[in-house]
Amino acid sequence: MADPLIELRAVTKRFPGMKALDGVDFQIFPAEIVCLAGENGSGKSTLIKIVSGVYDFDEGDLLIDGKPVADFGPRAAIAAGIQVIYQDFSLFPSLTVAENLALNRLLSEGKAFVDPKRRRQLGAEALARLDVSIDLEATVGTLSTADRQIVAIARALMSDTRLLIMDEPTTALTGREVERLFSIVREIQAKGIAVLFVSHKMREMLEISERITVFRNGLKVEEGPTGEFNEARITRAMTGHDIGHERHVWTGDASKEPRLSVRGLTVGDTVRGVDLDLHRGEIVGLSGLLGSGRTELAMALFGMEPHSGDIRLDGAPLDLESVQDAVAAGIAYVPEDRLSEGLFMRQPIARNVIASAIGRATRGPFLDHERLNALAEQTVSDMRIATPDIEKHAGQLSGGNQQRVVIGRWLLTNPKVLILNGPTVGVDVGSKAEIHRRIRELAASTGLAVLMISDDVPELIQNCNRILLMHRGEIVDQLDAQSVEEDDIHGRLKGLR
Repeated sequence: MADPLIELRAVTKRFPGMKALDGVDFQIFPAEIVCLAGENGSGKSTLIKIVSGVYDFDEGDLLIDGKPVADFGPRAAIAAGIQVIYQDFSLFPSLTVAENLALNRLLSEGKAFVDPKRRRQLGAEALARLDVSIDLEATVGTLSTADRQIVAIARALMSDTRLLIMDEPTTALTGREVERLFSIVREIQAKGIAVLFVSHKMREMLEISERITVFRNGLKVEEGPTGEFNEARITRAMTGHDIGHERHVWTGDASKEPRLSVRGLTVGDTVRGVDLDLHRGEIVGLSGLLGSGRTELAMALFGMEPHSGDIRLDGAPLDLESVQDAVAAGIAYVPEDRLSEGLFMRQPIARNVIASAIGRATRGPFLDHERLNALAEQTVSDMRIATPDIEKHAGQLSGGNQQRVVIGRWLLTNPKVLILNGPTVGVDVGSKAEIHRRIRELAASTGLAVLMISDDVPELIQNCNRILLMHRGEIVDQLDAQSVEEDDIHGRLKGLR
């Protein structure tokens, strides 16, 4: 049998007060696809940084092609054919596709002037390796997330890549875009390149990988061929316990007046004549393909998009011309991108939590710090945010804890309607279960009406009473979440293409 392309033997990595990795053995063989699973803080990111030469390690050995290596830094990793694509893609948004693709090669050639023809040639060759077509003169910042990711992959493969590491590559992709990415990953494998695929999404792990490795608390706790795993086994290995998948049951009365009633809602050319009812304590799911209009619908209900139609809250008409109008009426919105739209990353948890309910922490014109801290501490407790330190910056938290901060902030406004756009994107399975628990609990105990927008079909099935499918600006289907199956929803979504 061939030597592993890369191998870690009994590797330990320490940080102050903790072991990020504890005696880990790990292998990747040429041209195989391995999925690395684990909750936030399990050691996945540390392993990636050791394999890519960013971190040194304290104990153990690292071998390339069966030979031990020392002084393994980023340059040595690249020379060994190891490339990493992080979640932010590390592209230059103001440069063109061709410039992003050709930059490293042109810099390595050390030429004083750039030949536009040479730049386009390098860019075209890079995209041709993946058999994709993207406008080489398009500015990267104008591309979709999926196309930016393809540019990042094409750039990584311009060197003599032998191992491509993809960190949460499907976080912001729709179902169709994930299928396209998987096709590209398989083409990469066919060229003899190994892929380390890091993901929280178990369905995707089972579909794309040949082998699965699970980390928990810095230890490798499970490893084996993908065929030996199912979602329950992965979940148990990641968390150390079973997580229930029972479906949420709404016990309200649909014959009563809706908490939120929408009739004929139209938003430019993206949403056309939508009718929607949310009842007290009800969680309604909304899904649809890219461009279906679901985000524009959510933004209109939060006063962020000009619109027409009739919107009523508890029977009273609403005029939602601004976010302030929506918040004053009792509507809260958790956006899809918590990093750029939901959090002040360099501000403490306490200030993030109180940002949408500042009136609850003031005394006259002054900020009441004692009250602010009490509200922040209560939110940390209620949302089970994994830190007692409310002065810790939001950017220091894991993805799951960041999302809990965003949701907790809006719950402080005591909303009547909560709109969740991708509520658990990029969140590990344990944090996802906690977020779902809290949402269901609040809906049942306070009458909060929830609109849950998601591409995660199991999330919708487990938490919602009804699931609505949106296509080209219209609600085209309504499904009973108690009886519908996951494959049926996926089939209907594919049928909308």
